[in-house]
Amino acid sequence: MPLPPGKSSGVVTAALAFSGMVVSMMFTLVVPIIPDLPRLVSASAEDASWVITSTLLASAVFTPVSGRLGDMYGKRRMMVISLALMVVGSAICALTSALPLVVLGRTLQGCAVGVIPLGISIMRDLLPPSRMGSAMALMSATMGAGGAIGLPLGAVVAQYANWHVLFLVSAGMGVMGLVLTLALVPDSPLRTGGRFDFAGVAGLSAGLICLLLPISKGGTWGWTSPLTLGLFAAAAVILPLWGWAELRVGNPLVDLRTTTRREVLLTNLASIAFGFAMFGTQLVFPQVLQAPAGSGYGLGLSLFDAGLCMAVGGGMMIVLSPVSARVTGAYGPKVTLILGALLAVSGYVTALLLMTEVWHVVLAATIVSAGAGLGYAAMPASIMSAVPTSETAAANGFNSLMRSIGTSMASAVIGAVLAAQTVRLGTATLPSRGGLEIALIISAVAATAGMILSVFLPRRRAAWPGADRQLTPGRPDTGTRLPGKAASPLAGDAALDVAGTPGEPGPRRTE
Repeated sequence: MPLPPGKSSGVVTAALAFSGMVVSMMFTLVVPIIPDLPRLVSASAEDASWVITSTLLASAVFTPVSGRLGDMYGKRRMMVISLALMVVGSAICALTSALPLVVLGRTLQGCAVGVIPLGISIMRDLLPPSRMGSAMALMSATMGAGGAIGLPLGAVVAQYANWHVLFLVSAGMGVMGLVLTLALVPDSPLRTGGRFDFAGVAGLSAGLICLLLPISKGGTWGWTSPLTLGLFAAAAVILPLWGWAELRVGNPLVDLRTTTRREVLLTNLASIAFGFAMFGTQLVFPQVLQAPAGSGYGLGLSLFDAGLCMAVGGGMMIVLSPVSARVTGAYGPKVTLILGALLAVSGYVTALLLMTEVWHVVLAATIVSAGAGLGYAAMPASIMSAVPTSETAAANGFNSLMRSIGTSMASAVIGAVLAAQTVRLGTATLPSRGGLEIALIISAVAATAGMILSVFLPRRRAAWPGADRQLTPGRPDTGTRLPGKAASPLAGDAALDVAGTPGEPGPRRTE
């Protein structure tokens, strides 16, 4: 569907990318106050950690839900709802210091993460093919770039103002994103309709909570504690049962038949690896930059200065987004993912060899961020070249969930390594140099796993509708196979873009 008259592709892209940036920044804006959270909310350290954990759980649960609702009732509508939830959550946190209310506010903030996959799906529906690749790459880059920019911004606010101002900033930027979305972004008329899968939401929510909660809290509870092991066991039971039930639902929350297609499955698995590898930079490099020189490796920077150093990598993700689009358009998302993983591995190897000067760390972090940026930008293209138009938001939301699982795993694994490998410096306990090097090696292994998975992706010359696309010889096309019907001879997105085509009903269009 073309853009309505008077709507510019560049303006729509900028409005969507700004909203994506705002949502990403929200997560790292609070990093500077994490050590002081127990005092700020008058709670124990374990209870105060729910301020962070609640956002993680909410984002994991709500992202696939918002994607499915976007496919059913309108992607722009769900973007508006998600941004509104973020504004309300930010306002709650800005107006109170009571732990239960702050946790509630952070939970509502976490519900906004679906804005990025929803925005990517809107771009697919509305933008011309010539602009779609670069626009999707830019939107994807906001996942990491926003977080990198949010760190120094949060440090400045935390240093010179009351901590509630952080949430006022978040609320204000959320309002700006909301206004820009309403004023500049048209809605796509594509709707799938159908009945919402409430049972699927309940099952997925229960399974994800049982999986992610012990990953997040295992270091505090103990990895062999009955609670941690019990939750993991519950996840091992609930998630397969949920999958079995989803295969028997007419309008599932997640179409598992689509997610098991080779291209979608491998991309989602690679997303876990890329999420792990990218988050390694956030866990290791800031500690190197901020640790005192007496630690044997630290460079003694302030939180703000360290944040500025890390922001360079975030900026590189934005700069490389058009490069990623060109590579993907010319050679396919497979090649882009492989190049991104190679860069990430190179960045971690650089850090292992050079970590004695600030510019060493900045160089290594920037190389890793560049690789993650290429990978993040290629993933939506890979996903959307293999799913029908009626499922783009849900498929992108599920892919975003896979990245979240990767970052959660990185937090747990690397956090456990750094907690086990420590040195004493006066009254402070710091990660040892050996522990940091082990963390770098683990992150490099994760990036290598992402590269290996990408090698097995099918080769496509283009990854967005309207561009010339070649299917691998002998590979079945990606048309959606409906019960009792043969697959369409067209690619899945092309077949389903035509509403009312005889024999292959497309998504319902509403004006």
